[in-house]
Amino acid sequence: MKIIAEAGVNHNGSLKTAMKMVDAAVAAGADYIKFQTFHAHSLVTALCEAADYQKENAGAEGQQEMLEDLELDFEDFKKLKAYCDEKGIGFLSTAFDEESVDFIASLHPDYMKVPSGEIINLPFLRKMASTHIPMIISTGMSTPEEIAQALKPFQKEGYRSEDIILLHCTTQYPTPMEDVNLRAMTTVSGNFGHPGGYSDHTLGIEVPIAAATLGAEVIEKHFTLDRNMEGPDHKASLEPDELAAMVKAIRNIEKALGNGVKEVKESERSNIEAARRSIVAKRPIKEGQVIEEDDICTKRPATGLSPMLWDKVVGSKAIRDFEPDELIEIEDGGWTIGIGGLKLKFG
Repeated sequence: MKIIAEAGVNHNGSLKTAMKMVDAAVAAGADYIKFQTFHAHSLVTALCEAADYQKENAGAEGQQEMLEDLELDFEDFKKLKAYCDEKGIGFLSTAFDEESVDFIASLHPDYMKVPSGEIINLPFLRKMASTHIPMIISTGMSTPEEIAQALKPFQKEGYRSEDIILLHCTTQYPTPMEDVNLRAMTTVSGNFGHPGGYSDHTLGIEVPIAAATLGAEVIEKHFTLDRNMEGPDHKASLEPDELAAMVKAIRNIEKALGNGVKEVKESERSNIEAARRSIVAKRPIKEGQVIEEDDICTKRPATGLSPMLWDKVVGSKAIRDFEPDELIEIEDGGWTIGIGGLKLKFG
């Protein structure tokens, strides 16, 4: 399971802040930190209004002016990539225009990312597919039909099922719990035959942890150094200590999910004797006496005959005297069965 700490534009256009975010993502234990690479003038028109959440969280009226303040240039991203390499965390950045696609691809990232807003942008999808780099496609705001159409350029370029991860996502910041529809992650993954993941915009860490239990291959979560900073995405982002708590919880879930094979684990093996029972004498039994059900019972520890041998004991003859609570032994085919569950040669 890969955990992406989504820095996005929460650096507010500052390379220094972006590098601090790399440090925070490393400290939290994330596999990747992801940024966003774009030219505002290539992304939006001068008249494009800000989304409601951008107006509310960033006080923005127009998107272009807001996004210009959040840009980092290509040289900044080269420095960020080098810094990520130095710190031992994977570098990713979502490109939003064709020039940025070429640039990010030149950095040889493990994955490229199609953001939710570009899933219906055919020229952009063709450009992304031409990189032949493994792809993460975010499916926020999209229908199954739109997802199917978006996959075609990649299929034409020879992408295999395992080369594309489909992220379930609800594009609202923050996402109301009733709009998460987390089961759709497995539906989309199953219907299209690609690994599935989840990009989270809810408040808190419960939903990404739940996504881990459902088998997400990738979990992406926005984070910020300070939720009180000015900007469009800070309010719906985790702070560093929360990011660390999420990563720790997901890593524990990974361990807990196991391999699906039902087996006795070494950690529980030592408790078998203390937790299970043996057949013991309920009252005094004399040698040669036919043992009846009222003569025996089951009690801990499990160092004698298993209660599953109850029917073999009932009706047998006592091979010696037994006192109450004493482990029962029986003769079977010239062997004495009993103590420790072992077969001892009957003398």
